[in-house]
Formats: sequence, C-alpha cells, structure tokens
Amino acid sequence: MPDPAGCRVSEATAADPDLLRSILPLLPQLSSSPPPLSLAELERIVSSPSTRLLVAKDDGGRVQGMLTLVLFLVPTGMRAWIEDVVVDEGIRRGGVATALVQSALAVAEAAGARTVDLTSRPSREAANRLYQRLGFEIRETNVYRYRAQPAGGAGAAG
Repeated sequence: MPDPAGCRVSEATAADPDLLRSILPLLPQLSSSPPPLSLAELERIVSSPSTRLLVAKDDGGRVQGMLTLVLFLVPTGMRAWIEDVVVDEGIRRGGVATALVQSALAVAEAAGARTVDLTSRPSREAANRLYQRLGFEIRETNVYRYRAQPAGGAGAAG
C-alpha cells in the first residue's frame, strides 16, 4: 500500500537472500547485540501463520524499515503484538514508522484482533510520542521478562 511518506509497506511472504541482505543492516539499529539472522530463520519468520513481517520500501525498492506483527488467539479473543519496529536511522522522522504501524494496525484489525500491544523504552521519546499520536495508550502494568538459557549454555549438564 502506498503511503505519503514516499514508501510502500508490504508483507514479506517469502525469504530470499535479497530480503535478508536488506534487513540485516537494520538489526544493529534495533538492538545493540542482535543475534545473527540466517536465511533459514527468516524463512521461519515469514512462513509462520502467526507472524507478519512488514517491510517499508522506497520507490527504488530499498528497504527503509520493518516491523513484526504477531497475531495470537487466546481464550479472551484474538490479540496482536508489535515487535522490532525499526526505521533506518538516516531517514527517521520522515513518516516511515507511521506507515509501518498503521499498516500493522490494519492487518491486526482485519485478523479480528481485539487489542494491539507494544512496548517502548521511555528513552525512545520520539517513538513514544508516535505511538500515543496513533492512539496507543500507556497501560498501568508490569512487564516481566524471563531469559531462557540457551541449550548447552551456562548451567547445562555436560
């Protein structure tokens, strides 16, 4: 779908080396220590029935940003979660993130999601303003994280 930001947002439906090469430079901008992403892992992401990898490209086909939308059914209804929103740092504040999030919300709504959640560090002030401008509300909740130990990692029997 075309967007006023001058990008086109679409769902990645197939993993190929070109897509992988296009998104790899975004990962360090998303996380200071991203795990290596292989073509096989990218294939698992795009072929998962619960995951939608949305990619924003400019008119020349260059990837400008991406977002992952996860859809899941629980006893209280269909829910959605937005993860890994990243726009290339050279073109931030140009509307690409807005286009990605609005596209994700449209996909979630079409899938029947009752809610769409996301988290954002307080230090990401521009991102937090964007999410609030798009209708997200800050929730009074605690977010907990459990870090699983990798197989064969610390504490593994050997």
